[in-house]
Amino acid sequence: MNFRDPYAGDIFSGHSRKQRVEYPRVPAEPGLVVEVLVDGFVGAVTGFERTYDGDFVRLEDRYRTERLFKLVDGAFLVEGQRVSLTRYVPKQAPQRSNSGSRKVANVEAKVAAPSRIWVEGIHDAAIVEKVWGHDLRVEGVVVEYLEGLDNLPERLAEFQPGPGRRVGVLADHLVQGSKETRITETVGPHVLVTGHPYIDIWAAVKPERLGLKAWPEIPRGEDWKTGVCQRVGWSDPKEGWNRVFNAVTSFRDIDSTLIGAVEKLVDWVTVPELTKEDFR
Repeated sequence: MNFRDPYAGDIFSGHSRKQRVEYPRVPAEPGLVVEVLVDGFVGAVTGFERTYDGDFVRLEDRYRTERLFKLVDGAFLVEGQRVSLTRYVPKQAPQRSNSGSRKVANVEAKVAAPSRIWVEGIHDAAIVEKVWGHDLRVEGVVVEYLEGLDNLPERLAEFQPGPGRRVGVLADHLVQGSKETRITETVGPHVLVTGHPYIDIWAAVKPERLGLKAWPEIPRGEDWKTGVCQRVGWSDPKEGWNRVFNAVTSFRDIDSTLIGAVEKLVDWVTVPELTKEDFR
């Protein structure tokens, strides 16, 4: 005798299965006009509220009446189409580095590039690092200081610049006829010298950032930093440097001549296709 198992096989066979309907998901951006399916209320999105019972969207109609509606799948109409509203998350503006460039997240340390940027002194190096440090790390560019522009010819002879091994030099007081200009006139095709007109990089920092109307004029022959400190009431150049350094947080705190000079050097050492003609 054969016995039939009444529970064998698909117990749903012969019965229709109701499938869940998926509705388009639309971020409820403020100002979006929607209609509530259940009662026909029409209003613009003005905000959200989160309660123990879930997320709610706040709508305001043309009579300035506000109501809250739970974010239920398929509960709203947008331009006649049934949709599921989702909480709106505004896009974040790209983060900027201190130099104003787009900040690259999760930068890993790179092997130092063969090319270099040289500056005159440790204060120059510190300000360049503070403003352009992120950009330089992304590119793997090292900034070194010369301890005075007089050392440039000797350092170049040691470094031996060439194709793919460029040097960019940032000089103080780079004005026509100055000693600094004469030193940099015969540096060769693989070296680019830029600079600012100020006698020291301190003066390339906007004076108002330090509570000054202007940087004081210091007579030729007097130590510039000492003279500045005496005239503005700082105890010594050490205090002066601390004030100057702390006043710089981004490119907005320094003079445009310094910004332009450093940006050219960054391009020079990172874009090998560029020639000196491109910077004239």
